Amino acid sequence: MLSSLTIPSSLETLHPGDVVKWAAEQFGAEHLVVTASFQDATLVHVAASAVPGIEIVLLDTQYLFAETEWFAAELTERYDLNVRIVRPLPEVQPDNQWRTDVEGCCQRRKVEPLTRAIEGKRAWISGVRRADGPTRATAAIAAYDIGRGVVKVNPLATMTDADVELYAALHDLPAHPLVDKGYASIGCWPCTSPVAPGEAARAGRWAGAAKTECGLHL
Repeated sequence: MLSSLTIPSSLETLHPGDVVKWAAEQFGAEHLVVTASFQDATLVHVAASAVPGIEIVLLDTQYLFAETEWFAAELTERYDLNVRIVRPLPEVQPDNQWRTDVEGCCQRRKVEPLTRAIEGKRAWISGVRRADGPTRATAAIAAYDIGRGVVKVNPLATMTDADVELYAALHDLPAHPLVDKGYASIGCWPCTSPVAPGEAARAGRWAGAAKTECGLHL
């Protein structure tokens, strides 16, 4: 039973790639899925380097920046990634829901597709980091997600912003093209804006609203 799995405390000190290898050994590579926003190359490079061919899911919300779609394609080719695109249900069409019901918009375009993306899997690997902000400050390296019935693995959880920058430099990772335009955290175009110098990275997500999470990591 996944719910009774003992998560070793030693994961806290492992390199992110070794955390992914642990998950593959524990659950079987075919039972893993990585969800990546492709706001940077860190997670997909870590995962694909540790377990070549690991399935990486991009949730196409219908509102991704064109630059994100381009960046995902570039990384897929450069690192020979095994990417699966999961879209909203057929009845969900582009509309203006994001203007009046942002929670419902995220539910239809992110949360529901995630449910289908992880169906039949034993573990879900995400790019959540504790440095992302207060709502993620206590994120575990691995823990049973009772709501989704899988073990959620956050191999980057302990990485600071400086760690991410160093990793990118060491591996010569390309940057998302919107980074140079002031975007520090990149999601859907209607709900993402650049941040001012000194602002928290996620200050540009749902700016001016109390919302801080899309619902995937709650």
